[in-house]
Amino acid sequence: MSLAIASRYARALADIVFSPGAPLAPQQALEEIKSFEALIASSPEFKTILLSPAASAAKKRNLINRFSAQLSISKTVTHFLCVVIDHRRISMLGEIRQTFEAQIDERTGVVSAQISSARPLEEGEQLAIEGALARMTGKQIRSQYAVDPDLIGGITARVGSRMFDGSVRGQLAMMRRKLVNA
Repeated sequence: MSLAIASRYARALADIVFSPGAPLAPQQALEEIKSFEALIASSPEFKTILLSPAASAAKKRNLINRFSAQLSISKTVTHFLCVVIDHRRISMLGEIRQTFEAQIDERTGVVSAQISSARPLEEGEQLAIEGALARMTGKQIRSQYAVDPDLIGGITARVGSRMFDGSVRGQLAMMRRKLVNA
């Protein structure tokens, strides 16, 4: 349920920042939300006030407006945060931000890939892998790399729900299946 709610808020903000003539770029809106989240995380008192049902919505909006001015947060994001406060969803701001980030990626044709290899990859190898994944998916790739000592060699890549297995372990498992089924 909370993911559906976060998605609704994220989609609404994405619709605003992706509309023609939008006063704010999507990445800028994302950075502003992140800076507001950092403020909440760094100030337990501020977080308590924002989450407290005893504090009035007007008091919370005044605090948001004051801190938004100090952080140079745009009017668009400030208004969005006030709407979130008015609907008592500020506790979901992290989920809303993550969903908003996914909306940006989806609308700009970017997909995240988690790539594991047996050893650290050099920059040229990373670029080649990202290029191959981009050709296979038809999207831009944002990669996160990890070393998996269980891999004998090669790589595995997870792009969304798709898994690409170019590891020696994966090739051996495929050979084993073929031999058993032959």
